[in-house]
Amino acid sequence: MAELGLNEHHQNEVINYMRFARSKRGLRLKTVDSCFQDLKESRLVEETFTIDEVSEVLNGLQAVVHSEVESELINTAYTNVLLLRQLFSQAEKWYLKLQTDISELENRELLEQVAEFEKAEFTSSNKKPIIDNIKPKLAPLNEGGTAELLNKEILRLQEENEKLKSRLKTIETQATNALDEKSKLERALQDLQLDQGNQKDFVKAQDLSDLENTVAALKSEFQKTLNNQTENQKSLEENLAMAKHDLLRVQEQLSMAEKELEKKFQQTAAYRNMKEMLTKKNDQIKDLRKRLAKYEPED
Repeated sequence: MAELGLNEHHQNEVINYMRFARSKRGLRLKTVDSCFQDLKESRLVEETFTIDEVSEVLNGLQAVVHSEVESELINTAYTNVLLLRQLFSQAEKWYLKLQTDISELENRELLEQVAEFEKAEFTSSNKKPIIDNIKPKLAPLNEGGTAELLNKEILRLQEENEKLKSRLKTIETQATNALDEKSKLERALQDLQLDQGNQKDFVKAQDLSDLENTVAALKSEFQKTLNNQTENQKSLEENLAMAKHDLLRVQEQLSMAEKELEKKFQQTAAYRNMKEMLTKKNDQIKDLRKRLAKYEPED
């Protein structure tokens, strides 16, 4: 049995669409047959006709058949647009960008493959029963290849970016707390020195000596504490700088990955074809405007 290279679910969806298309095609063919039958019953009642009468009959038949075929072609095109709209709408909900290659629609080998697939699926011996009338929602479509890898890398970089931001915020908080502690210790030392100066005139020599020793010990202890706080502050500042560098690096990698993904999309045949079609449409619009301007009445 011919296959289209799709999984079972998607192949069943294709079969359902082909069943719908065959039904519409059959109805239109019956309509065309009825046009000929009506002509036979309404006009071919005489044994002989002149050339003018034959031409009139054929022209009328041509107009009817032309209208029926044109209507079916237009309806088929609109139906295909609605089908593509369903796929694209679902893809956009999952932040996917689907790509199409219009040139493949005229690939004779692929068209013959589809014809063989239809023949295998809808012959009387292999015709499958219609699956239940429940309309399932379209399953999410996944990208593959390089685009999928780039998307995964972008997600990884975004997660790492968030982690670095959180780490940077924590380090900034620690640095702020260290500076506040340092300011408190400096104010305490100034208050202690001020108290020492005010009490010098009121204490005895021994008490003054003891107070100076106490102040010296406190000053030494404070200096040690201050040195420790300074080292901690330097360490926090270094960590902060490293975190900022890591954040810039990750942001740069994220930007490069997004540019690479966009570049991959722009190199696809679908993008080039779409761009060429838009250019042709713009040229046609410009030409129509120029032609229309010739018929506009002057003020």
